[in-house]
Amino acid sequence: MKSDAQLKADVSRELEWDTSINSANVGVAVNNGIVTLSGHLDTYAEKYAIERAVQRVEGVKAVAVELDVKLAPDHKRSDSEIAQAIETAFKWHVFVPADRVHVKVEKGWVTLSGEVEWEYQRSASEKTVRPLTGVLGVTNQITLKAQIPPTDIKNRITEALKRHAEREARNVEVTVNGSVVTLRGKVDSWTERMAAQGATWSAPGITKVVNELRVGV
Repeated sequence: MKSDAQLKADVSRELEWDTSINSANVGVAVNNGIVTLSGHLDTYAEKYAIERAVQRVEGVKAVAVELDVKLAPDHKRSDSEIAQAIETAFKWHVFVPADRVHVKVEKGWVTLSGEVEWEYQRSASEKTVRPLTGVLGVTNQITLKAQIPPTDIKNRITEALKRHAEREARNVEVTVNGSVVTLRGKVDSWTERMAAQGATWSAPGITKVVNELRVGV
């Protein structure tokens, strides 16, 4: 197991390695495997990139994000300009059913709502918004259309987890209650935790995934 000092060094090096991140603007503190990030950033896209970079580091149990976005003057846009940019981006993205996703922009913060068929459409909608100039943050309130899950949905999810990683799947308990799936157990890394969640979302008829997987010991 890494010490907090080792983990802090690894996180700092990962932030320096990612060319989309200005690591000089990010403060890193570690306590018992929990990483706290602080600082001021120029874009929301960089904030998201930082979170993902930290989650890639082995030994990270959880991430506390105390980063705020303060747009540089050349990145500022009016709410109407941001909304128009989002609508245009949606029209060009094949995974986003633009007619089903509604957009509200208030002081640079984007709220997405509506109903779609699949989680990948919900995720694609948010992913499309993140890198747009002027965006300070995104709240994704898009819901999934209710479908009747197959009777063998638990087995399908377990098989999918095994296809991703046999070793990690043995430590994951899958509970299905209607269209809601709960994952419990322990995985070795944050990446494995997110991979298990992603595999579960691909199951037909699932409207919610409760991820209670623990990282590390």
